[in-house]
Order: sequence, then C-alpha cells, then structure tokens
Amino acid sequence: MPIFALKMLFGDSARFYGMLLGLAFSTLLISQQSAIFVGLMTRTFGFVTDTQQPDLWIADPVQRFLDDNKPLRSTSVQRIRSITGIEWAVPLYKGLLSVALPDGKRQMSQIIGVDDASLIGGPARMLEGSLTDLRKPDAIIVDIRASQREFRMTKPPGGGPPRDLRVGDTMELNDRRAEVVGICKATQTFQSQPVIYTTYNRAMGFAPRERRMVTMVLAGLSPGADVHRVKDTIREKTGLWAYTGDEFARKTVGYWMSETGIPINFGTAIVLGFFVGVAVAGQMFYNFVLDNLKYFGAMKAMGASRWTLLGMVCLQAATVAFLGFGIGIGSTCAFGLSLPEGRLAFRMVWQIPLIAAGAVTLICTASAALGMWRVLRLDPADVFKGA
Repeated sequence: MPIFALKMLFGDSARFYGMLLGLAFSTLLISQQSAIFVGLMTRTFGFVTDTQQPDLWIADPVQRFLDDNKPLRSTSVQRIRSITGIEWAVPLYKGLLSVALPDGKRQMSQIIGVDDASLIGGPARMLEGSLTDLRKPDAIIVDIRASQREFRMTKPPGGGPPRDLRVGDTMELNDRRAEVVGICKATQTFQSQPVIYTTYNRAMGFAPRERRMVTMVLAGLSPGADVHRVKDTIREKTGLWAYTGDEFARKTVGYWMSETGIPINFGTAIVLGFFVGVAVAGQMFYNFVLDNLKYFGAMKAMGASRWTLLGMVCLQAATVAFLGFGIGIGSTCAFGLSLPEGRLAFRMVWQIPLIAAGAVTLICTASAALGMWRVLRLDPADVFKGA
C-alpha cells in the first residue's frame, strides 16, 4: 500500500509539482524573512557582542537602547570605582562624527573612544596592526567593511587607481588629523555606519566639546562579587542603571520590537508566507485526495481497512511536506550564503527551520485531515454508482 500511495502521488505530476512549489515558496518566505529579521535585531546590539571584557554596562536610567546616548558626568567613573564589588571601571565614548578622506569624500561615522590605559572596549578581532597601536599619536583603527566601501578612495593621494583605505593613510575627523594604524572586523551596526576606534581622550579632542562626554561606564566585578547586589548598590549610590551584556542586549532589542514597525513589517511577510502555503499547497492536496476518492473507495471495497487508507493519506502528506520543506529551507540557506558579507542582515539560527517546519506541518496536517475526513465518510457503493 505505501508503494501504491506514492505512485498515486507521483502519478499526478501537475498537482505534485504544484504542491512542492507552494510549500517550498512558503518555507522560503517564512525562513528568509525570519533570518533577515533576526539579522537586523542582532545588529542593534552588535557592539555589546563585540565587547566581552566588561561584566556591567552602566548608563543613564533614561537610556532606552544601546545607541540612545545620554552622556554621564565625568565623575561617574570615580563613583563607580568606589563601590564595593567593582574591580575596575573605565569610561567609554560613543558618538557620530564627520570624517573627511584625502579624496574629498565625507562620511558620518561612529566613533568609539576606549580607555587610554587598558584599551578595554577596543575591537576584539584585529586584521592588521595591533590594538596597542592606538597609543600612537593621532591613531585610529577602522573596520574592514568601511575601508572597502565607505572609505574606499576613488582618487588616492599621489594618483593611481581607486583602492581601499589601508594602514598608514590619514583622514580628518571633525577637521582634526587622524592616522589609520590598524584594520579590525566589527559587527555591522543597525544604521550600517562605518566604525572607527580610538582612545577616549583622543575622542574628546575629535568630538565637539560638551559638558558631559562619558557615554557609558564599563565595569568589571571583583571575584566572588554578587552581580545583583552590586547593581542595586550602583543604583542607590549613583542613580545610574547597570546591566549585564545580555540584559543590555535584551533591552535594546525590546526597544526596537516595541517602539518601531519592524516586527509588524516582517511579521506580515511571514504570515503571508504561511497563507501562500495554505492557499496553494493545502488546497491542491485536498483536491488531490478528492480526485483519488474512487481509488480509495475501490481499495475499501476490496477489504482495505480505514487505518490503511488513512496511513496512505498520511504518507502522501508527509512526503510532500518533507520535500517541499527541504527545497524551501535549502533555497533560503543558498540565498544567505550567496550574499556578500555585510550587504544584507541575514542570520540563520536553529529556531528558524523549526518554525518553518512547524508551519509546513500545520499546512499539510490540516489539508490531510480534511482529506481523511472525506475518505472515512466514503461509501464504496457511491464510488461504483458514480462510475
């Protein structure tokens, strides 16, 4: 019977390929949009992911997400250092400045100023140069993507063909000279702006002078310190809020989820993908069962049990679901691998295939259940009368 069920399925090639196409497209749309959404959300806290040294991120209580800068007083660093349970605390500057290249091109870029002494907060993945080179005069480190795209020079100094920015080149940050001493690899930001690292004091010189320049304070806990007690102490003594890296990332994602239309836009596309599967594959499978009722009726008349017939329908639905899901998720992965790095936010996590598989299973289960209901109510005599 299983062989006969598959022959019935493959024999109706028009409907079989139509069901595969419907399920594959539904899986592709659901998984692709989900992967892009996850990629975008990951970019919102990419700097937290790249900066693993601090145990606590200390910011103004009204700061809603990572890039919602609410500068602190410079005395905040000393106040944090005085709290029991804090082993070290360093200032961090994070802001946007205008960058001018030697070929005259200008670009707004994200400037990150890290502690001069410890260099905590600096890039974790250096491709050229060394993090300690930041201690050189006018030194900056540039993200590799920016050096190849936004900072690519169309008219290099001294002439020659267009080329990427490289170590030894100079630029101007807010009309102040800066020299590239290293190339790093940083997680792309949500706004896709170039990322430049320098020291905290040098960033103060690059940035327009303000009364408050400390964007956040990064802190490390003493061995054995209770993180919750230290966080409560910071809030009581300074009025500032302290977050672990995971908490700060969740706070940032929560803002983008609740305060923007991004989830609704991607959610609409995902729901449409599900209904495409229902409208195309689900309906076609139900019609396939209806057109084959005469064969089910003949087998029932020859003594086949209802469980045998139901098993045949289940096998046909499972075969279509497995093949359609495989084609769809494979196409999604191929799409993700074909993208140039950094061009489009795309991150495939293990939950996405499970969600897509659940949607395909639901579509095929619902259509198979309707078909089974017709098979169970089938009277062989009605089939022969119709013949």
